Amino acid sequence: MALPGGFKFERWILFFIFKFKLACNLKPIILCKREVAQEWIELGSRKVNFGLDKDVIEVTYHEGTFTAIKLEVTDGGLNMHRCVIHFENGTQQEVALRYSFAKGSESRVIDLNGNRRFIKKIVFWYDSKDLQFKHATLTVWGRK
Repeated sequence: MALPGGFKFERWILFFIFKFKLACNLKPIILCKREVAQEWIELGSRKVNFGLDKDVIEVTYHEGTFTAIKLEVTDGGLNMHRCVIHFENGTQQEVALRYSFAKGSESRVIDLNGNRRFIKKIVFWYDSKDLQFKHATLTVWGRK
């Protein structure tokens, strides 16, 4: 949507917010379009068992379509071996994700093949690496 002067709607809104904060002597917050457009929704989480394991996070239709996912690890560390994303239309996407996650870390943003996709389930193969015997928690986030 274009407004007078050639500004796109998002830029106009951000400009208005910036000016409003300055007029009220509030600390201005500078936002970019990418930060405003991203809406991350928790798709599910699993408590990681010790040793080599496979887990499945089921995602339902009511959660909608997604363009990307990211993984977050809390409470302990884990070694990710493999990740396969299954879509509702029967296709799947294997993600090259051989990575060692430290406690409190997250993965890169993993873009999904195609446009907006309905995710059916996400399958993970990993092993726990925490020597303090704390179970790590793996949380999956989806970007709308």
